Amino acid sequence: MKSPKSAPAPTIATVLRVVGPKPSLWITAFREARRFVPDEWWRSRPYLPVPDPAFLAFRSETQYGSGDHAVEPHDLEVWLRWCRSEYQRQRG
Repeated sequence: MKSPKSAPAPTIATVLRVVGPKPSLWITAFREARRFVPDEWWRSRPYLPVPDPAFLAFRSETQYGSGDHAVEPHDLEVWLRWCRSEYQRQRG
């Protein structure tokens, strides 16, 4: 696996392209984005609520077989739809 710093986060453009025209995924995308942000993110650089690069590299490695593969828009949409259905299923 490559260095965690090389793991690409989903770009704003990718997220907007997937979520923007699908208002039904907005809340799910926000909820999941919050889950990826480390606790007390403001205590360490880059002082922004961004996911841990090592975690993104791990997810990329398990999804695509490469720690530096960018998230594909279709995969992001499928994952968000799955998250939404799981949340609804758990709530009954």
